[in-house]
Amino acid sequence: MSLAPEHPMAEKLIGARGQGSRVKEFIDRVKKQSRTARTEALLEKEGVFTGSYCINPLTGRRMPIYLANFVLMEYGTGAVMAVPAHDQRDFEFAKKYDLPMIVVIVSDNSQLPTPNSQLTEAYIDDGIMVNSGQFNGMKNRDAMEAIVKYLEEKNIGKKTVSYKLRDWGVSRQRYWGCPIPIIYCDRCGIVPALEKDLPVILPEDVKFTGQGASPLAQSEKFIKVKCPKCGKEAKRETDTMDTFVDSSWYFLRYASPKEGNAPFDKEAAKYWMPVDQYIGGVEHAVLHLLYSRFFTKAIRDLGLIDFDEPFLNLLTQGMVCKETYSCSLHGYLFPEEVADNHLCKRCLDEVAAESQALTVTIGRTEKMSKSKKNVVDPDSLINTYGADTARLFSLFAAPPEKDLEWSDEGVEGASRFLNRVWRLVTEVRSQESGVRSDSELNYEMNKVIKKVTEDMERFHFNTAIAALMEYVNSLYKYKDKPSAISYQPSAFLNAVETLLILLSPFAPHLCEELWSGMACHAPTGKKESILKTPWPSYDESALKKEEALVVVQINGKVRGRISVPVDISQEDVEKIALADKKVAEWLAGKEIKKMVYVKNKILNVVAG
Repeated sequence: MSLAPEHPMAEKLIGARGQGSRVKEFIDRVKKQSRTARTEALLEKEGVFTGSYCINPLTGRRMPIYLANFVLMEYGTGAVMAVPAHDQRDFEFAKKYDLPMIVVIVSDNSQLPTPNSQLTEAYIDDGIMVNSGQFNGMKNRDAMEAIVKYLEEKNIGKKTVSYKLRDWGVSRQRYWGCPIPIIYCDRCGIVPALEKDLPVILPEDVKFTGQGASPLAQSEKFIKVKCPKCGKEAKRETDTMDTFVDSSWYFLRYASPKEGNAPFDKEAAKYWMPVDQYIGGVEHAVLHLLYSRFFTKAIRDLGLIDFDEPFLNLLTQGMVCKETYSCSLHGYLFPEEVADNHLCKRCLDEVAAESQALTVTIGRTEKMSKSKKNVVDPDSLINTYGADTARLFSLFAAPPEKDLEWSDEGVEGASRFLNRVWRLVTEVRSQESGVRSDSELNYEMNKVIKKVTEDMERFHFNTAIAALMEYVNSLYKYKDKPSAISYQPSAFLNAVETLLILLSPFAPHLCEELWSGMACHAPTGKKESILKTPWPSYDESALKKEEALVVVQINGKVRGRISVPVDISQEDVEKIALADKKVAEWLAGKEIKKMVYVKNKILNVVAG
């Protein structure tokens, strides 16, 4: 059970385990952190054991009570029942403090829960309940309602809805932002600026002192104004609006950016809106989207638009993370400041100078940040590898909605792949043309077109790139076949051209260069940019293979592979497998107990 550090019971729960000073120190430290910092996705999960326990009313299990920095007092009751195996924050917390994790949801395809020791991240998808007593076997969404109903029947708890909504203070003490059109008059009080005087324009004589308060307060020309009501001397508001006020409706302005008589043209908004696909950083996945929905619904109520939601689809990309090195004496360090033995070089210099040992600590993987000195210099990266390598690695290393952990080895791998593409294309374009086709090559080409097309539409860039890597491997194997190129060069050139078109969104510079070089070698000639070349389509009939490669396992271990017709019976597959020389060697002297066949994929022989 995790409590907010501000919880009124926090200090009362300090048990007789010598935790008092640690708990109080933790509470004081967390109170100094801003609420915004405590809600960040990459916040390091920290906590402290209170020394007390509580009883789970459903299981009777004795559970330790922790204070946790990511639990907020204003949300719900300020107490959260942790489920480490199915919530990533709880998972990271439990890993850090070596707390037990019990799997209670498994995917529909799983028969057994993953052992706790094998968990690498929380399972957050839907599935089937396990380790859940009377609720075992239920779908987790159904189990939620059933558990709530049970709690209410036993008078243990009740279903409720918690909101995080609070008042929004929109004023900011900074220059950049929309001026707040309010005037303060000693006689009339708070008076709004007249519509004819809008918009209020920011002055250009502002001095930025760095001493706090609004910079606009330094401009006498801006501050002094006549009261719109009485005409007496008055003062203008010097705070500006939160930039969220702008971004909460800017997408409507984009539909008619040159409209001069209204915020936006209603007909243009009707044509273009709502946004089909919205993409943004995970740090804006709550507030910006919440404000945008509020503004959209308010503008709808004013009769200016006729839709309820601003965005039809949303993709929030993750952060780029990298290992951070830090020293308890010198703070964050650049990698070059860390010695091979994982010590701070600056500390080592001071040890040599002062002849005393200094304590150092090694960092962890965190969000890339200049303040943490773990950023990668893009200019250096581009000078060494080129922009395409950096782009390809970033898209391949993780799905776009997940955090990307930067890896120098991964960048090297992306560079090697692009070099393989370069060598393949430059070797192939020197071949003479021909006319024949090839069914195997045609199958691989249509397969990769379908895979990359579908993955691109779903933003699965990493799996699309993985498919292209497999395709390049197959092209190399085909190229090295005896007589392959000499008999089917035009088919192979077509397959390579398809590779460049599919790869071009990920490595545009390299593909454009190779495409232009193929102009005089391709049968039709290439005159236009690859960007203007139509995206290839696939032939579904070409994906129906006449033969399948079946993996033969003996007692679960791969011992051979056989090619069989796709419509062959299991009995015939067994005969072909047992006649295979390698399989026969592994089965020598063993009794076959049974054979399990997954059509066109696997034949597992159980022998003893």
